[in-house]
Amino acid sequence: MAGLTLPEELNHDVVALLNRKDLDPMAVVLESIPPVVCNGENGVVKKIKTGENGKREIVLGRNIHSSCFDITEPEDNDGVTGDKEAYMAGVLARYRQSLVERTKHHLGYPYNLDFDYGALSQLQHFSINNLGDPFIESNYGVHSRQFEVGVLDWFARLWEIEKDQYWGYITNCGTEGNLHGILVGREVFPDGVLYASKESHYSIFKAARMYRMDCVKIETLSSGEVDCADFRAKLLQNKDKPAIINVNIGTTVKGAVDDLDLVIRTLEECGFPHNRFYIHCDGALFGLMLPFVTQAPQVTFKKPIGSVSVSGHKFVGCPMPCGVQITRMEHINTLSSNVEYLASRDATIMGSRNGHAPLFLWYTLNRKGYRGFQKEVQKCLRNAHYLKDRLRDAGISAMLNELSSTVVFERPHDEEFIRRWQLACQGSIAHVVVMPSVTIEKLDTFLDELVEKRSTWYKDGGNQIPCLASELGKENCACPMHE
Repeated sequence: MAGLTLPEELNHDVVALLNRKDLDPMAVVLESIPPVVCNGENGVVKKIKTGENGKREIVLGRNIHSSCFDITEPEDNDGVTGDKEAYMAGVLARYRQSLVERTKHHLGYPYNLDFDYGALSQLQHFSINNLGDPFIESNYGVHSRQFEVGVLDWFARLWEIEKDQYWGYITNCGTEGNLHGILVGREVFPDGVLYASKESHYSIFKAARMYRMDCVKIETLSSGEVDCADFRAKLLQNKDKPAIINVNIGTTVKGAVDDLDLVIRTLEECGFPHNRFYIHCDGALFGLMLPFVTQAPQVTFKKPIGSVSVSGHKFVGCPMPCGVQITRMEHINTLSSNVEYLASRDATIMGSRNGHAPLFLWYTLNRKGYRGFQKEVQKCLRNAHYLKDRLRDAGISAMLNELSSTVVFERPHDEEFIRRWQLACQGSIAHVVVMPSVTIEKLDTFLDELVEKRSTWYKDGGNQIPCLASELGKENCACPMHE
């Protein structure tokens, strides 16, 4: 301990510890199970707020703690017994059955639940970790970088950027892709102002808070698309600072696709040359669907964009959250640093990254390819139009953006119905995201239940059919005033 000076009382304790004769680091200490941690200070359990009926109030969803699967400790000195194995097997079997049931009634969130990855089960016993830079092999050898780079090359071709011109990685979720894209923009323009429409994903505003960025919210049209007139006015208020812009390739609630070409033209007309703005394209869901829509405007690095991110667990259909983030090679050097411990470069948000996710993406891209995805996109759009038309035929306000498979309609009155079909709601509207796993039969079941339930909600004038003209536009509202 040469060169290290400790306080006298601490030094005394260290010496005493080192001189202990009974210290055996190999000894196994059998102690009683620690008590359950209380929900308050000094062991005092805090009171849980309850409603008038004496039950817990539900705020933005149910309190899962009331139905959790407890951990039951094995007996002292006993290994895992047959009874314990049987108990755990029973819990998992019931859980699996609940997943089967909930999958049957899954409509509100943009996840493709139609996948079969049986061939990859042989790899689940390996701890596959793609830490560091995907293009630099570290000392950790149990990785899947070969698959990761293959997936990245596929997306680079999709978005028209050469292999030596891009950098990217497989993220742990869509939010990480947005956090990385906005971070690169901030590093390129440290004094830049972040512009995002008010209907952008919450992760964009999370990035602004995390990075302490000036953030300007832009108004939207009734479709959910960014209002470029408002964008122009707010750009002109900050002409002295570079612009960092989030462009939505499918907004979270309405599935609106921002007009990338109009955004670029607005920037140019407001006096922002290409070297004074950075555009991140959040394509979480529709970023992978748009390229396969005939005559749709395309996201491409041939336009002056800085980065694109998509989710892998949405349209593609991976069984775990993941995503793809692509940016220009010239930008990534402002963000990266070498890490000797990894024998690699650190340029990602997370250190360790799921090495199984690239395998699932690689497997799906090989099985389906461009033509397979094109067929699935056509199916989704066709079924989305079917749902929208049937809702309107039933007298229900509904909207479907031209480039989207997200059908928006009036929010059901019954919260249990919302939970049964796992609908995502915001204010007075809800939506169904039509994915490849959503069949016409599933939509018919949902529609039949909705129409039947709705007849009771508005029976005898008990409730008034809501006007959704301000949210969906007058042409999509089916209230008595606009029908």
